[in-house]
Amino acid sequence: MKSILIKNAQLVNENTVTTADVLVQDGRIAQIAQNITATADETIDATGLHLLPGVIDDQVHFREPGLTHKGTIGSEAKAAVAGGVTSFMEMPNTVPNAVTQDLLEDKFDIAAETSLANYSFFMGATNDNLAEVLLTNPNTVCGIKIFMGSSTGNMLVDNVETLEEIFAKARLPIAVHCEDEQTIRDNMAFYEEKYGEDIPVKCHPEIRNETACFKSSYTAVKLAEKHNTRLHILHISTEEELSLFRNDIPLQEKRITAEVCVHHLWFDKEDYDTLGTQIKCNPAIKEARHKKGLLEGLLDDRLDIIATDHAPHTWEEKQAKYKKAPSGVPLVQHSLQTMLEFVQQGKLPLEKMVEKMSHAPAILFNIRERGYIREGYWADLVLVDLNKPYTVSKDNIYYHCGWSPFEGYTFGSTITHTIVSGHLAFANGSFDESKKGVRMLFDR
Repeated sequence: MKSILIKNAQLVNENTVTTADVLVQDGRIAQIAQNITATADETIDATGLHLLPGVIDDQVHFREPGLTHKGTIGSEAKAAVAGGVTSFMEMPNTVPNAVTQDLLEDKFDIAAETSLANYSFFMGATNDNLAEVLLTNPNTVCGIKIFMGSSTGNMLVDNVETLEEIFAKARLPIAVHCEDEQTIRDNMAFYEEKYGEDIPVKCHPEIRNETACFKSSYTAVKLAEKHNTRLHILHISTEEELSLFRNDIPLQEKRITAEVCVHHLWFDKEDYDTLGTQIKCNPAIKEARHKKGLLEGLLDDRLDIIATDHAPHTWEEKQAKYKKAPSGVPLVQHSLQTMLEFVQQGKLPLEKMVEKMSHAPAILFNIRERGYIREGYWADLVLVDLNKPYTVSKDNIYYHCGWSPFEGYTFGSTITHTIVSGHLAFANGSFDESKKGVRMLFDR
């Protein structure tokens, strides 16, 4: 593997910003120092650039197998790398659902052949696969996914006895999608009565409302408290749910953690007027008060990590009327740039952003030797130019679906280089796909 020397970077890591050089050898960070004089196969002059640990996205839907007209592991991992995301954890609601050990390993096999980023895949829980779930290896698989609310792919787990057993016996983190199914059904019936088949998309946050989110998240928290489960609640979308989470202990000591996604921080209900079903997702994007509250929860550590819930659908699928348009938004290529906008607007310290997108996911999932810029760790690194604007267009969207809700928007920053496990996978708009990412391991 080629060695890489990064010179004169503004290194952002572990709550500090310092000028440093970084030497990468054999896939790992060999040296961090003020002035490294060693020679390398490739030298990058990072003067004026910021060097961050690669983003770890704990929630993506890459659609393979079975839904490859929307996206593939290869296509979406490539988009991720272009956006500075060096590692991802992918969800089980593919076709077939990843609900047996064999089906789960099939996805790892695909990724080994095609993924430019490092990878792991969640084992999916159903109402009747407890035995398979409990076979999952905690050292080689990121976690168990439970849909406590139906969404794309409908893997709803609503059997109380099954939930109790999984929460009691699981040896891995349990990641949950929390929306109360009965509340959603009742709300949908009301709006169908009012509008028939022509429900306005702006009603989406009223159908999948605050009550649905809080009720389900509360249930999950109580189950976890009862069984001392390692619980991680995905894509928190309401300020009401923040009351369920603690910020008075270090992340390493938390048994119950929470994630916020970039779209719930960026968009609000008024954006349905211009973007319509493009931003239809579950849980729904809601009123502006929620994104304000979620940012506050991120800053005060009630919310632990930032992710995307990247979920591509074709443009044609998204043009359907509200009830038939699928939920999900492609986001993984632009998550880092989105959060850098918050940094540049003075809403989020750069060091805090790195903590929530790189360090905290590594801590939360016990990822081995990733998430930090440390000597001996895997070299998952991203260089960004905070002074180079970048306009999203059809020409630079790498998702298989070919569209983004950010199309036409100009970010204030540009991702210039992405290094994945020591391999320079992306540089100034060009990819090197000669080496793929690797399977993440976990210290549990």
